Amino acid sequence: MPDRAVGPAEDAPDPRYRPVPLDFRRLPEDEMRRRAVELVTEMRRRRSVRRFSTEPVPRELVETALEIAGTAPSGAHKQPWRFVVVTDPAVKARIRAAAEEEERDFYRSRAPQHWLDALAPLGTDEVKTHLTDAPYVIVQFKVRHGVHPDGTIEKHYYATESCGIAAGFLIAALHRMGLATLPHTPSPMAFLSEVLERPAEEQPFLVLPVGYPAADAEVPDLGRKPVDDIVVWR
Repeated sequence: MPDRAVGPAEDAPDPRYRPVPLDFRRLPEDEMRRRAVELVTEMRRRRSVRRFSTEPVPRELVETALEIAGTAPSGAHKQPWRFVVVTDPAVKARIRAAAEEEERDFYRSRAPQHWLDALAPLGTDEVKTHLTDAPYVIVQFKVRHGVHPDGTIEKHYYATESCGIAAGFLIAALHRMGLATLPHTPSPMAFLSEVLERPAEEQPFLVLPVGYPAADAEVPDLGRKPVDDIVVWR
């Protein structure tokens, strides 16, 4: 019997798919358990901090954390994120002034009462000292689409979800290094594009002050939901 002809769209792989061997190390189960317990114990200690020390932090730590964030999975591997690291005191002051203006309006007129009630146990208000005290303020932008040198547009997929995953990687990495963070999303955030002179295809996604907590830093006495409340096994 003659070999069956293979049509171009039937079995032939797409030439753009160029796989390489997976770099994966399988660990003994005892080591897997040790790592799991170590990580969950460490992450249980993570808290959002609103009072930061002005003490400097080695730049290479932040660079490494951002490299870790860049390893996050993304839709079609488009990596639709841009991180702007602000250290200039004048720029941080502009960001704080604009954020506090928006937050004053939010707390005094725009926020419905049920939202204010939800925030009350957290002790938040319109004063954002963390934006000028923290030695680094990382502003994450969602890149809605790519722009090639010739001006053509490259579509990005699941950009919001991808940015959320990358932000999680970044926060976890910084915490593991011994640094404090505060995920901050002033609403609206359009002023960040203007202050940081970002192009139209980049949309502000997250503001993340990074540093050591102030010596007198306090956090709300809150607990987290037990795992049985957030997981369903089927």
